[in-house]
Amino acid sequence: MLRDRESPCQACPPVPESATHENSPTLTGASPHPTSPRPDPPPPPREAPRRRRPPPPPDRDGGGRMGVDYYKVLQVERGASDDELKKAYRKLAMKWHPDKNPSNKKEAEAKFKQISEAYEVLSDSQKRAVYDQYGEEGLKGQVPPPGAGGPSGSSYYGGNASTFQFNPRSADDIFAEFFGFSSPFSSMGGMGGGAERGMRGSRFGMFGDDVFGSYPQFPGEASMHVPQRPSKAPPIENRLPCNLADLYKGTSKKMKISREILDAGGRTMVVEEILTIDIKPGWKKGTKITFPEKGNEAPHIIPADIVFIIDEKPHDIFTRDGNDLVMTQKISLAEALTECTVSVTTLDGRNLTVQINNVIYPSYEEVVPREGMPIPKDPSKKGNLRIKFSIKFPTRLTSEQKAEIKRLLGS
Repeated sequence: MLRDRESPCQACPPVPESATHENSPTLTGASPHPTSPRPDPPPPPREAPRRRRPPPPPDRDGGGRMGVDYYKVLQVERGASDDELKKAYRKLAMKWHPDKNPSNKKEAEAKFKQISEAYEVLSDSQKRAVYDQYGEEGLKGQVPPPGAGGPSGSSYYGGNASTFQFNPRSADDIFAEFFGFSSPFSSMGGMGGGAERGMRGSRFGMFGDDVFGSYPQFPGEASMHVPQRPSKAPPIENRLPCNLADLYKGTSKKMKISREILDAGGRTMVVEEILTIDIKPGWKKGTKITFPEKGNEAPHIIPADIVFIIDEKPHDIFTRDGNDLVMTQKISLAEALTECTVSVTTLDGRNLTVQINNVIYPSYEEVVPREGMPIPKDPSKKGNLRIKFSIKFPTRLTSEQKAEIKRLLGS
């Protein structure tokens, strides 16, 4: 049946005037029932499907939008500066670290992870810009990054450089990077691989309570606190016995030690080392020789210094008094009253003959210049040799001997 061209089709509803190809992508030609005898316009070009718009940013006004509010997590304003973000993270990370909360560790782990994720996003200008525009759900979806493209090799870029995808880092890694507690693993180059596994496995438990004991409880946010540096183990002291000949001439001694060190994986291993000690002429008892940081290695501990302390062995003939050498020579009463000769073998093996013509009384000393110990600051100079005497008196005298002595010594 024929119908009037200007009468509408009864089987088809009228097309609204506001309907366009934008809202009806399948409408690519003229209406099958034109309302006008005018020629049909050419079909519009086909548009590529538009990318799905990412979710709206998190609800910060109670309007029902979804997503975590990282600003509320860190308890900062939306315009917070880098210093304010660092201060907030430092306070909250120390408060909610799982090792600090053993009684409610599960809750602490969740909060600690969320605090770290919030700090990672807001402290990075690009991630923060994406978050401010698209919210947490958009940040973790596929959205165009600010500035399109971004740095290559970034962990939050996929294969397509025009898309942005955020993959949160380990909370432990962020904590270690912020507070600087990765020093025991510094030789491994960064926080990846074995170092990362070691950190996650230990949860910083190797530092015990000291890692938290060095921080105040943050009563306010006005002051900044610097993490405590690794403490140094107390020195390990050892006596080093030396005879006077060694201290007179100087010598070298080799000491074999065993010590524990940390390998690249943070495991303890025992190694042996030879330490060479060069003893200088004239060194005295109590002189210390230090080998820095040759003690056992341990996490978050600077190895102890090994210290050797000179001790003097007793000598058969000489004793030391400062830079002087002292010896005692036994003589008879007759030698003391007349004259005597003393033969001395020095510490370097020379033979000295000392002729004494003076009367030797009980407190008498014969001083031989420059035959003592070398002076440490100038070994070419020496102290003196001091000879003391032990006079042997007769136990008995005859009447004739007494009379003769009186005659000789009588005044």
